[in-house]
Amino acid sequence: MNERISFFISRLRERLWVKPLISCLLSISAAFIASAGDYYYPQAEVMSVSNDSLETLLTIISASMLVMAVFAVGSMLSAYSSVSSMATPRAFAIVVTDDVSQYALSIFIGAFIFSVIGLVALMNNFYQETGRFVLFLQIIAVFIIVILGFVRWVDNIARLGTLSNTIAKVEMVAESALARNAQHPRMGGAKQLAKKSGYPIYTDRIGYLQRIDMSKLQAIAEQFELTINVSAMVGRLVLPNVPLVHLVSSDSNSKKDTTTEQIINAFIIDDKRTFDEDPRFSLVVLSEIASRALSPAVNDPGTAIDIIGTLTRLLFNWATATDAQQEPEVLFDRVTIPEIFLGDIFDDAFNAIARDGAGSIEVMLRLVKVYQSLATVNNDFKVCASRHTHIALSHAEQQLCLAEELDLLKRKANSDLNTSVQ
Repeated sequence: MNERISFFISRLRERLWVKPLISCLLSISAAFIASAGDYYYPQAEVMSVSNDSLETLLTIISASMLVMAVFAVGSMLSAYSSVSSMATPRAFAIVVTDDVSQYALSIFIGAFIFSVIGLVALMNNFYQETGRFVLFLQIIAVFIIVILGFVRWVDNIARLGTLSNTIAKVEMVAESALARNAQHPRMGGAKQLAKKSGYPIYTDRIGYLQRIDMSKLQAIAEQFELTINVSAMVGRLVLPNVPLVHLVSSDSNSKKDTTTEQIINAFIIDDKRTFDEDPRFSLVVLSEIASRALSPAVNDPGTAIDIIGTLTRLLFNWATATDAQQEPEVLFDRVTIPEIFLGDIFDDAFNAIARDGAGSIEVMLRLVKVYQSLATVNNDFKVCASRHTHIALSHAEQQLCLAEELDLLKRKANSDLNTSVQ
C-alpha cells in the first residue's frame, strides 16, 4: 500500500498545478480565518488597524504577486526547455518535480489569491477591529514567506536548467532506483524458474509498463490458488502479442476467465517510462545526455566523460549494495518475477556512448579504463566488461582516423583485459 501511494504521489509531483491548487485553498481559508477573531474575541484589546492601510498592503500584494507568478512560470518553462534541448527530453520528468520551483510558484499564486479575497472581504466590511488585526498579522506573514521563498527560488532557478544540475538530479533518481532494486531485485516476488510455463494472459493495451501491483497479484493468486509467473518487467514495452503473465493452476479455464481482467488491472501501462521502479531508464537517460554531448553540433566530450564516471559510480554502488544484501525476502510467494539482466544494464549505460564517442580518443580511453575497473567487481561484471571492451574497439576501428590513436587504444584495452583477468 505504501509503494502504491508513493507511486501516485510521484505522478502528482510531475503536475505543476497540484501545489498551487493547495496553496490557493490555504490562502482562501486564511482570509476567512481572520474573521474568526471577531467571533471569538470581539472585545480584545488589539492594535487598531485602519481599512485604508490594509487595503494598500493587499493592493500591493495583488499587483506584484500576479507579475511574480507569470515571471516564475516563464523562468521555469525556459529552464525546462533548456533541459530538453541541452540534455534529453526524458529528463524533463525529473526536473519538473523540482520542489523549490513548485514551492515558489505556489507562494506567488497563493499570495495573489489571498490578497484578492482579503481585499474583497475588507471592502465589504467583512472584518471588525480584531479581524483587521489578525488580517494584518497574516499580511506580515505573507510578506515574510514571499521574500524568503523568492530569495531561495532565485538561487535555485539559476541552476535549474543547467546541464550539471540535470545530470545530478538524474543520478540521484538512478541511485535511489538502483538501491531499491538491490534491496528487492524481484520486487518481493519469488524467484522465477520456468518463465514461459502456464497459461498466457495478454492485454490489448500498448505502452510501457510503469508499475506492477505485487500485493494485488498475490491476493488474486491466493484467492484462486494460482501461481503467477510475471513475464513483463517494469520499463518494458507491452505489446498485444507478448504475454504479461503466465498462470499456473491445476483447475479449469473458469478461473482463467475470472482472473484475467483482475490480473491485467494490476499492471499500470502508459505511453512513457517512469523512474520510480525502472532503474534501467535512469541509465538510459544518462547515456542519452552523453550521446547528445558527443554529437557534432555540441562536441562536448568532457560531459560524456563526466557521465561515464557517474555511470561507473552508480554501478559500483549497486554491486556493493547487492553483494551486501542477503537472500531477498519473499513477500509474495505466489508471484514470480525475473531479475534485471546485468548485460542489459551495461547495454543501457554504455552502448550509445561507445558508438557516438568512437571518434574521440579521450572518451574511448576513459571507457576502457572504466571497463577495467568494473571487471574487478565479480565474474559477471568481468564478462560484461570484456564484451563491451571488444564492442568499443570495433567502433573505434571504424571511427578513429589516426593509426597511432587506435594502436594506443588497443594497447590500453589489451592491458586492461589482461589485468582484469589476472
